Amino acid sequence: MFNLTGKVAIVTGASRGIGKSIAVLLASNGATVVAAAREDHASETVAEITAAGGHAEIASLDVNKASEIEELVAATVKRHSSIDILINNAGIARDQLALRMKSSDWDAVIATNLTASFLCSQAVLKPMIRKRNGRIVNISSVVGQMGNAGQVNYAASKAGLIGLTKSLAREVASRNITVNAVTPGLIDTDMSKDILGKAQDSWKGQIPLGRMGTTTDVAVAVCFLVSDEASYITGQALAVNGGMYM
Repeated sequence: MFNLTGKVAIVTGASRGIGKSIAVLLASNGATVVAAAREDHASETVAEITAAGGHAEIASLDVNKASEIEELVAATVKRHSSIDILINNAGIARDQLALRMKSSDWDAVIATNLTASFLCSQAVLKPMIRKRNGRIVNISSVVGQMGNAGQVNYAASKAGLIGLTKSLAREVASRNITVNAVTPGLIDTDMSKDILGKAQDSWKGQIPLGRMGTTTDVAVAVCFLVSDEASYITGQALAVNGGMYM
């Protein structure tokens, strides 16, 4: 699909769902993937990639710990000489109406979904700037664009990612580094099933294409944005939502 041979990519939250699909598709297009997640949770992702003949390695990472982010980036540069691609995908949801939301749940979602993406981006910028080339993609959400009752923390974190994307893109464009976001809509993942439960059908009714998206739908968009074909695209939020929000 896109030739990513020779590229080194770090994917956070690579253990399942969207992150796993992104890691697998990047590898199938030639990239060496560092699949990052807590403890050894990305081992299944790495096993699938290597079984298919791709190149991948597991990385234990808690994105809420700046020291672990710095160690991962340093180790990746030491092994592979560079980092070409960063996918900020790790994220959590702790839903509740604003009046009932605990401050700890607000803090946890902002820290994991937004602050960690900033810290990961900051850490990879030095090797990317030295190489004068790089691709950063932040996985935001349609909720960050349209809002959703019961998700003020999640929506704020994902809207923040779009602002982060646009601002950082302006800062590093002169170094041939692009920064973009993908905003998935209702995607068929374990997380969406847990959140929506029996309400899935009513949500599908809001989607003009009439179906939930797949993790591959998102992964293809990401692969495009990190490819040479997208070298003139930066600071954008690419919607993958079936027309749910236009």
